[in-house]
Amino acid sequence: MEKLWNKNYVKVMTANFMLFFAFYVLTPLLPLYLSERFGTSNDMIGIVLSGYTLAALIIRPLSGYVIDSYSRKKVLMLCMSVFFVFFFGYIAAGTLLMFAVVRTLHGAPFGAVTVANSTVAIDVLPASRRNEGIGYYGLSNNLAMAIAPSIGIYIYRLTGNFMVLFWIALIVAGLGMLCDATVQLPAKAVVKNKDKLSLDRFFLTKAWMLAINIAFFGLCWGVLSNFLALYSKQELGITSGTGTYFMLLAVGLFASRLQGAKSLRAGQLTQNAAVGVVISLVGYTLFVSMRNEVGYYLSALLIGLGNGHMYPAFLNMFISIANHNERGTANSSILISWDSGFGLGVLLGGVLSQYFGFVATFWVVAGFNALGVLMFFTLTRQFFVRRRREENE
Repeated sequence: MEKLWNKNYVKVMTANFMLFFAFYVLTPLLPLYLSERFGTSNDMIGIVLSGYTLAALIIRPLSGYVIDSYSRKKVLMLCMSVFFVFFFGYIAAGTLLMFAVVRTLHGAPFGAVTVANSTVAIDVLPASRRNEGIGYYGLSNNLAMAIAPSIGIYIYRLTGNFMVLFWIALIVAGLGMLCDATVQLPAKAVVKNKDKLSLDRFFLTKAWMLAINIAFFGLCWGVLSNFLALYSKQELGITSGTGTYFMLLAVGLFASRLQGAKSLRAGQLTQNAAVGVVISLVGYTLFVSMRNEVGYYLSALLIGLGNGHMYPAFLNMFISIANHNERGTANSSILISWDSGFGLGVLLGGVLSQYFGFVATFWVVAGFNALGVLMFFTLTRQFFVRRRREENE
């Protein structure tokens, strides 16, 4: 059996960890920062933070095309460098408008570098271990999710200074950039696609139903990840549990990805996805229906378990539908779909919580999750089976 843990794969995973650490060390605290620093209302917080996702969403179709058409190493380094530089903007922003502009524009290099880095990871994986390797690759995201929010919240409580967090994010992103610089890619000639430009070059249209389906789950995660700290404080009186919540969620993600690696290697993609979406639904329902510490922390574990099964299965389904020269497009397509739901969730969460409260907001989230589960079992699973490629070298 071909070696999975080669040095370039490990380097790309390490860079991905640092990329997401820089992202997650700020994400759960930004609503508090905007509220405390600028006195921003919930609906305005949703608008400001959704700009990041909107920019990522806009850039990802182009980034998938570029990563498939030009030198992947050069594209990766350009994207990572710009992502790193933008952290200076948070430090310099002294008004809400300046912060909103910086935060929105920062979404573009984030959207591009996540596509570029994950596509490079696929390139350095042996074909026989690709499904399994993609599943493990996501553990670097999960490890960042487990560590970064807890560290960020701890440092903020210790210092009461958000500038310290911005500098930490900047330094970690810089280390990730240096790590990517050492990756050596297989010597492959860049094959120019001479076909006329079409939507297929920017988005994997033949996976359209998968895209719609995963957007439902992205919406739920958008609301939860951005408004968890405010909901915990205002509705449950839990003021120090956000870091623990993210850690438990990441434990669930870790456990499910490790447990699901064997079935992914065997190509059991729809089975993994089915298990994941059902467990996630239980988690989101428990989160809003059992409003105490037991329900709160148990939901984190269940949502983590669910997403850990569901997301890598969906990613492999996208890649299994794509041709070998469409891997960048497949990667950008699932991220576009997830981000579409995520951004809508951030915006919707802000508006609903402002006018109807957090409890009503998270019941809506559970409803969207249920619709996503229903769609998967009635439509999406059969859609994928019909379009799956037998071999995806």
